[in-house]
Amino acid sequence: MTLKNFRLISILEGISYLLLFGITMPLKYYMDFHGPNKIVGMLHGILFIAYVVMSFVFYKKLKWSISTLFIVLLCSIIPFGTFWMERKYLHPAN
Repeated sequence: MTLKNFRLISILEGISYLLLFGITMPLKYYMDFHGPNKIVGMLHGILFIAYVVMSFVFYKKLKWSISTLFIVLLCSIIPFGTFWMERKYLHPAN
């Protein structure tokens, strides 16, 4: 696993989170259109699990403090959090 892979997963996880709660959930509950929610929901679940696993891998690899790990994990449940986290903790300029 490379840092580039973690950056990609964090961005894709953030996009899937926004798609799920911003588009497919309203389609499911307000328009009774379930198809997109099943697909995006499954994709988001896979990306979320990959994000959490990679967080622990890079916690060890980059020797993050436990508070940094907590922030990185917390960012996975906050809208736009993974985008901020990627810039703050994974971007090459930092």
